[in-house]
Amino acid sequence: MKNNQSSKNGFISGIGFILAAAGSAVGLGNLWAFPYKTSANGGAAFVLVYIICVALVGSIAMISEIYLGKRAQANPVTAYKKIKRPLGFIGIVVILIPTLITCYYCVLGGWTLRYAVNSFQSIPSANNAVTFAPFVSNVFEPLFYTVIFLILAALIIMGGIKDGIEKSSKILMPALFIILIFIVIYCLCLGDGVKGGLEFYLKPDFSALGFSGIIAAMGQAFFSLSLGMGAMIAYGSYTGENIKVGKSAVMICIFDTLVAFLAGLAIFPAISALSPENLGANAQGPGLIYQILPKVFDKMGGIGQVLSFAFFSMVIIAALTSVISILEVSVQFISQKFKTNRKKTTLIMAIVCGLCSIPITWSVGGAYGGKIVVFGFDLLTFLDEIANTVLMPVGAFFACFSIGWLIDKKPTVNPMKTLNALKNDGLDLGAFSKIFVIMVKFVTPLLILLVEIMGVIGKLQSYGNIYWSIIITSLLLIAICVIVFFAFFYKKDCGTNADEIN
Repeated sequence: MKNNQSSKNGFISGIGFILAAAGSAVGLGNLWAFPYKTSANGGAAFVLVYIICVALVGSIAMISEIYLGKRAQANPVTAYKKIKRPLGFIGIVVILIPTLITCYYCVLGGWTLRYAVNSFQSIPSANNAVTFAPFVSNVFEPLFYTVIFLILAALIIMGGIKDGIEKSSKILMPALFIILIFIVIYCLCLGDGVKGGLEFYLKPDFSALGFSGIIAAMGQAFFSLSLGMGAMIAYGSYTGENIKVGKSAVMICIFDTLVAFLAGLAIFPAISALSPENLGANAQGPGLIYQILPKVFDKMGGIGQVLSFAFFSMVIIAALTSVISILEVSVQFISQKFKTNRKKTTLIMAIVCGLCSIPITWSVGGAYGGKIVVFGFDLLTFLDEIANTVLMPVGAFFACFSIGWLIDKKPTVNPMKTLNALKNDGLDLGAFSKIFVIMVKFVTPLLILLVEIMGVIGKLQSYGNIYWSIIITSLLLIAICVIVFFAFFYKKDCGTNADEIN
């Protein structure tokens, strides 16, 4: 691979790329999934296994995806076509995934924006916690905040990589970290009740870990890093020789893990000290952010308003930087393939996602007197299960498979030949190279398959036979992506970064 400096609109610094990619990885799941999974699966024992899983699965898949973009200097479809032309359909799949996610993620971002705005009006204890259902079931209010959130994301993307995404990430990500540290310090000083929260969160219990805990750690390590949905390929395509793939991937993984860990240090001690009745199975997911924590902030008195605003501002940053990266995937492909203006493309995609968010909002809240249900699921859950549980592991698997088996023109099981092929292609990870090749060829793809299989089995056990609707719909979407690719994109140029019009 001839690894030239990225396009004139690419990342100009390593720290800018790392912060932008970390912003993509750090999302709502870091704040409401990791802390609870840690507490429910052996505390510190889970954290240890999680770190190992990040090393074995997360970092390897991330290096693979970043390098796929870097070597192609182009969108995911072109990146996969440059590996093997028929694999371009995977590029279509990993563009579909973030588009689906954007449609409901902006709804959650809108909710968070409303809570931040409401912080100085009335602290949501018996207020927001109880009025959460009336808020999401309101016909227009959630949509208003969703639109505002989408506009913020679109404006940043319209600025391009260098002047939009990189500049904003250099401001937003340090701000997120500073706010988080402030909240952690304050929450750890709330009194004797903090101890119970720390024990609930971190007390090591290997007997509570078990095989299910290991699978949970592996799944969290995978899903927390924005893998398998084209974002890292898109961002990687805007890097030049000055940005090192291996070092960047490690830093992104560290930042993502640190934010997730610190979030738990803030959340559980605060709940334990001020609202211990909520310290349990319900302390996870949207209910944790939008119902339980508002009660905690209310019990803090005047400082609770400040902390409420700070916390929800932090959540907005996490959601915004994630939406920016996933919306960028489709914007990049369309602007490169069809040689369209970035601003117009961003506006079109924002409008499309905004329109799609309308039924999703009404589905969750039950506007107009009833929820929109698809095969027994509200639309948000339906799309989330398709994108996260089923499709994302497919994208990550093919990224690792492509790097581990297809870079060499003559695929071989010999890792040393693959190592030489990767070095000749432009990927040299120094002392880590041999370990990386073994992992990316043999270990990580199998672990990703395990995440996929166990994840689906777990969902079938939780939801029953109705979950087959998720599986079948996912397979149909993949089939549609295959048909679309071979019908419209197989023989045609799909563009590179050089084709972008700002």
